[in-house]
Amino acid sequence: MEKKFYVIAFDSTHYAISTEKKLAAVGAPITMVPTPREISTSCGLSIRILDENLERVLEALNGVSKEGMNLFRIDRTSTENKSVKLEWRD
Repeated sequence: MEKKFYVIAFDSTHYAISTEKKLAAVGAPITMVPTPREISTSCGLSIRILDENLERVLEALNGVSKEGMNLFRIDRTSTENKSVKLEWRD
């Protein structure tokens, strides 16, 4: 079992809901989820992005302030769960 996906974790629920609304308005393929355990700092809500949808979501957030948002890649295997914080690309 190997899974790779991305999450945007937020500093506050306000940022999470606001970003979800912006992405939903443009039809970006996302899912609001509880923040994965691999990520220790956040408000408890995150946006999950499948690997194949990452570029589309990043394009939808182009020009949007990334204040209060952190982007992570989550790698899960049958033996290990790992998160890597990524830098935003504009």
